[in-house]
Amino acid sequence: MTYDLIPALAGFAFVSSITPGPNNLMLMASGANFGFWRSIPHMLGIGIGFTIMIILVGLGLIRLFDLFPLSYTILKVFSIAYLTWLAWKIANAAPPKTGESSGTPMTFVQAALFQWVNPKAWSMALTAITAYAPERTVWSILLVGLVFGVINLPCVSTWTVMGQQIRRLLSRPRWLRAFNIGMAVLLLLSALPVLLLK
Repeated sequence: MTYDLIPALAGFAFVSSITPGPNNLMLMASGANFGFWRSIPHMLGIGIGFTIMIILVGLGLIRLFDLFPLSYTILKVFSIAYLTWLAWKIANAAPPKTGESSGTPMTFVQAALFQWVNPKAWSMALTAITAYAPERTVWSILLVGLVFGVINLPCVSTWTVMGQQIRRLLSRPRWLRAFNIGMAVLLLLSALPVLLLK
């Protein structure tokens, strides 16, 4: 990768990281249900987990899709099934009792592992490697991972802050329930663009 591509890569990293997707919608729900501080492991798991994912995809996993295109279809089906289960869990989260959140936020490890079944994360990683590290040298792959690592964490943190601010409006269990159902529906809808990709 030539250094003049870094601004374009940074722009792609920002737009793809800040726009709605499974990670951001789940962080917004986490911020609303658990607050910012309890969601920090979730945020770090996304930022670090996705950076590692990009590097591993670039170093070899992308070749599996080149050799076996059906594997990408299988991955998409599995990812959508898992997202559907997550949406069900969010929609059916119990309302908090006496101002305390029930349940627990996603852990660092859970959030990092979630990247591997997140269809938007796969789409971002494959596009980033294909467009900005086509020669697939170790240096170019590491640079793509580094740029995403620096840009992704502040972007996903923004969604947690938004969720935390919305939390003040969700003091009634009925409103929190409606919010969680809305987040679950948006989570499912966020997978539609990936389903339409060939």
